[in-house]
Amino acid sequence: MVTSSWEYENGFREVWHAHEAAQLIYVTRGVLRILTPAGIWTLPPFHGIWLPPTVPHELHAIGEVIVRTAWVAPQTDPALDRWTQCQVLHMSPLLDALVSALADETDNDDRRAALALPLFLLELTRAPRLTSGTLPLPQDRRLRSICEELLSYPQNTDTIELWGERVGASTRTLARLFREETGLSFGQWRQQLRLVEAVAKLALDVPVSTIAAELGYQSSSAFISMFRKTLGETPQRYLKKRDGS
Repeated sequence: MVTSSWEYENGFREVWHAHEAAQLIYVTRGVLRILTPAGIWTLPPFHGIWLPPTVPHELHAIGEVIVRTAWVAPQTDPALDRWTQCQVLHMSPLLDALVSALADETDNDDRRAALALPLFLLELTRAPRLTSGTLPLPQDRRLRSICEELLSYPQNTDTIELWGERVGASTRTLARLFREETGLSFGQWRQQLRLVEAVAKLALDVPVSTIAAELGYQSSSAFISMFRKTLGETPQRYLKKRDGS
């Protein structure tokens, strides 16, 4: 297994690429956005994503970002070989410490590495799986066009009936396809989009009142209520709680 750590400036992009090994990638500061053909993931500090081997992906740094990563070769662990889909994981302090220890190139103690690696693999398989920050992307061309428009203008409040008229599909068909291809209703998908956009803006220190207005909420209190109900924290505390400040 290979581990490493990087620092990215705000706005940095690592263009589409893939690895032969699986990759665990997470941030300890800032927010990282991961794009794959199947979805978009927006990761606050100590949320990580498991990328199976050969999955094309692109990285976007939001704010000043510190990234840690580990590449896990196939057949390293049978349980991890069964992880064939991208998934978001909570990175515990122990997991973070193990990645840091395995990345320490100044320590050539093979015995220490031999002890740390099995514990890392065990803790990784036990890490809680998360759904926050996940925005699945549909494959149907009609749904894809709707999602692309909303990605550009997340404050859009048009109903699913209006979108159906634009793309030439009935409301019932669109509602069914959204459920089948994303696991979310149209309304849930749009709310999830606004949440991940909000997290990105918070990382750039955009005021909550500005975020609420830009995402189409009638008031800051309505936005804060939605945010807290979904993520369990107010916007002001969400990132601070995760970066230890």
